[in-house]
Amino acid sequence: MRKLGLLLSMMAMLVLSGCGYNGFQSGDEQVKSSWSEVLNQYQRRADLVPNLVNTVKGFAAQEKDVLLGVTNARAKVGSIQATPEILNNPEAFAKFQSAQGELSGALSRLLVVTENYPQLKSDANFRDLQAQLEGTENRIAVARNRYIKSVQEYNVMVRSFPSNLTAMMFGYKVKPNFAVENEKEIAKPPTVDFAAPAANTANTGVAK
Repeated sequence: MRKLGLLLSMMAMLVLSGCGYNGFQSGDEQVKSSWSEVLNQYQRRADLVPNLVNTVKGFAAQEKDVLLGVTNARAKVGSIQATPEILNNPEAFAKFQSAQGELSGALSRLLVVTENYPQLKSDANFRDLQAQLEGTENRIAVARNRYIKSVQEYNVMVRSFPSNLTAMMFGYKVKPNFAVENEKEIAKPPTVDFAAPAANTANTGVAK
């Protein structure tokens, strides 16, 4: 009887493996790992905001609306609990993406404004913060792309036969992914041109 039970267990494992069960486990872990890296880079950017705002305020305190916009956008990002459960909640995921998009836009407007203040642009602390922001935006783009690819692979398994049968049996569902009008724009590093003339300030900023 014991041998029969062992044999049935082995057969069950072979069936589940053939239907993609193990693939779902590794795929889910890959998605979670990629998501953690996305959050890590977004947090890195959020941590730069207070120092960046305070530095700009020291040279351009009159730009209250822009400074307040960045501060409020950061607060909105911080109010969202980006737990692993968000990966199974398209509505919460969209809210998170929207908040990060608002912060990207606010930072872009802030950097456009700084072009009007030569003294600020020549400040060593500001230049360092802007360089850190540029590097962080690059890392965000890389992390997002990795997440996008891992979710695409996972979702293909959920929808494809015969792994879709396993998905239905164990309740695996498609996971939300980043959706933008032009993903290539996300991948572009922010423009950092300290020598740009004042006449071209409208074309300077951080790529969303």
